[in-house]
Amino acid sequence: MPLPPVLNKIIEWLRAGYPEGVPEHDYIPLFALLGSQLTNEDVSLIATELEAAADPESAEAIKKAIVEVTHTPPNDADVNRVRSRLAAGGWPLARPEPAG
Repeated sequence: MPLPPVLNKIIEWLRAGYPEGVPEHDYIPLFALLGSQLTNEDVSLIATELEAAADPESAEAIKKAIVEVTHTPPNDADVNRVRSRLAAGGWPLARPEPAG
């Protein structure tokens, strides 16, 4: 089933922000940020799409991160790092936090 255009655009932004792939330590803050802007179903669809393009170890880390996001709040520094990466990739929903 093809993804809705908005989710395809988010996947494009994720790939622009993380051209080498999302590092495992960014999964929890990334999915927390996505979850603050999208529905759980949308986040799951994005995770499935990322998983399909990932190696088996990364796919397992994505699944683990989704579970952990519901139980582990991301640390502010991690969220800001991911937000900055996504903003650099052109994701308008990921404005970097002001320094200070």
